[in-house]
Amino acid sequence: MNKVMTRTRRTQGTRPPVRHDTRRPGGASPRTTPRGAPGTPRARTGSSAPPQPRPTDVFADRLVEVLSGRRPVHCMLRHTAGRAYDELAWLAEHSPLRTRGTRPFVRDIGYYVARPDAVEAFARIGAGDQLRAMAFRLEQGPDLRWRCTAVELGGTRMPPPQDD
Repeated sequence: MNKVMTRTRRTQGTRPPVRHDTRRPGGASPRTTPRGAPGTPRARTGSSAPPQPRPTDVFADRLVEVLSGRRPVHCMLRHTAGRAYDELAWLAEHSPLRTRGTRPFVRDIGYYVARPDAVEAFARIGAGDQLRAMAFRLEQGPDLRWRCTAVELGGTRMPPPQDD
């Protein structure tokens, strides 16, 4: 079984990691050549550059922001495929993560690689003294972009479509 936990455990009220980049806004001249263009310095393999976030981490944060009302649902339109957008809109309409005073946050994430281009992920969402479960599926398309194809929140499911 290839199930993996990806987030380190953070308690509410702790600060996010500090910025390690020594450049400050306004202190350096703007970059004139795009990254990866010939003549630009490349990062060494032993550099202290932070690793790229996993798609599961990015999508979990985006979904929590949408379901808590901090972002509009339509911001996920191009990041979803199939019925997932309808499920997300239905969940957001029923406001399952909206709380007063405390903002929901992703406590930890785990995922299972169903096949090389599909990942099923689960996340524990904390808001004050409440703990909720969220599950979603990501699939990689032919353009190599990850898209969410299913969303569930604590067992809450959208009713099946009524065929006329």
